[in-house]
Amino acid sequence: MVLARSGLWQEVVNVPANQTWLMPEGMSFEEGAAFPVNYITAYMILFDFGNLRPNQSVLIHMAAGGVGTAAVQLCKTVENVTIFGTASASKHDALRESGVAHPIDYRTIDYVEEVRKISPKGVDIVMDPLGGSDTSKAFHLLKPMGKLITYGVSNLITGQKKNLMAMAKTWWNQFSINALQLLHHNKAVCGYDLGNMDEEYELLGGVITKLINLYSQGKIKPKIDSVWPFEQVADAMRQMQEKKNVGKVILVPEVPKEESKKEEN
Repeated sequence: MVLARSGLWQEVVNVPANQTWLMPEGMSFEEGAAFPVNYITAYMILFDFGNLRPNQSVLIHMAAGGVGTAAVQLCKTVENVTIFGTASASKHDALRESGVAHPIDYRTIDYVEEVRKISPKGVDIVMDPLGGSDTSKAFHLLKPMGKLITYGVSNLITGQKKNLMAMAKTWWNQFSINALQLLHHNKAVCGYDLGNMDEEYELLGGVITKLINLYSQGKIKPKIDSVWPFEQVADAMRQMQEKKNVGKVILVPEVPKEESKKEEN
């Protein structure tokens, strides 16, 4: 398994040895591709920043995506954690099967109201990959001593094309708070970007070791939505942009014709 900021959509890549890890026994190459980014991100948000403990509650946005499915599995390793997850209605059955107690269709329901109906005081942790006004909503959904971890701004992109007005609106509505306000609210706001942790080899290696142990114990397992050859990269990206995936979308080099013929024979 490897970590790299970019350049992995090719057949041969060079990466530093300290950014590579042996796959555990029984892991497929597709699972290996789906493992590091999603699970490191989810683990560090939930445990290093979130300090997730038994009997707490978590709101996971985009709960059917790569990081979302990893986060749900990691929440299930802690006793009696209540999971709220936003996703389109077509994905709710899959979310319930994975352990999400309260799937919420963000397209038809106000997720803030829905969370408040079930948990009037709010939640202990919000994982926010959305940005804009949703970050403000997340902060106000926190219980006292709650933690908001923001790790993306997906609201900057809407549909298949970048909408400049939507981007400007998201930027304008981006959440802002000062230290005195944090004192008053008794809440924490954290920012996480795995891409800016290139040099933190020891820290990331320790997280990977913990995750591999959880995989070997059968407690976590990457969920693969679909596998696409390089030549269909546009279709693979569309699968994610249109939010059709449940789990990770994987790209693989095309199988050489000679090899496929041998397999057939």
